[in-house]
Amino acid sequence: MSDAGQTESNASTSPDTESRKRLEPLPDEGWERVLCVVAHPDDLEYGTSAAVATWTGRGVEVTYLLLTAGGAGMDGPPEEIGPLRAAEQRAACETVGVSDLRILDHPDGMLVPGLDLRRDIARVVREVRPDAVVTTSFAVEAYGGLNQADHRVAGLAAIDGTRDADNDWVFRELAEGGLPKWHTSALLVAGDDEPTHGLAVREAAVEASVASLRSHEAYLEHVTGHPDAGELIPQILRQGGEALGTEHAVTFRVYDLGGLGG
Repeated sequence: MSDAGQTESNASTSPDTESRKRLEPLPDEGWERVLCVVAHPDDLEYGTSAAVATWTGRGVEVTYLLLTAGGAGMDGPPEEIGPLRAAEQRAACETVGVSDLRILDHPDGMLVPGLDLRRDIARVVREVRPDAVVTTSFAVEAYGGLNQADHRVAGLAAIDGTRDADNDWVFRELAEGGLPKWHTSALLVAGDDEPTHGLAVREAAVEASVASLRSHEAYLEHVTGHPDAGELIPQILRQGGEALGTEHAVTFRVYDLGGLGG
């Protein structure tokens, strides 16, 4: 996960095994569409992309919504860095079977909570009509340190925008523009320190997740001391597997919005 000084050098930090023994299998049978809402390019590549590869491998349509292009995450003018990082994200998407990548133009490093951001997310929720929305941790402390500002804003906005999309009286202009309300069954938070569910993933999905992170070549070169993706990602997914009782797994804190597993 990127931007404004935060790296994933502590990405392997996770709750101890004792606190994660009671994870339940993710009840994702029957899902047809999943929307992933994050702040930056690369935010989904630290293990979550293994779940994405698993879903797309069985025919689930997955959409990535990035709220910024990540232009402040590397040295150089944002107007040059943003397109570079977007290109790397497109390559990462290809490794896990995602063809629908959407990148908004909110300012990287200065993501602002508010109605504009909520409206943008609600609009895409109504367009995609997902069974589940995935976002990343919005806790103040996450990933072994203080969570980056955009991550916190993005996670909370994903929650609010998902619920706004299911309300007739919030952002009426969306319905007037041909986008009726949509009910999402579940919201999944990746990287949460207190996960509730896990999704078992096979070796091919682990390898796809490694490849997705390696697609961010310029960004990884920019981050001093970044762990090797081929070591980091399997480690994260093995820890998830221990919590679920499988070899590898992606863990989530799951919020049932009504209809999960139904």
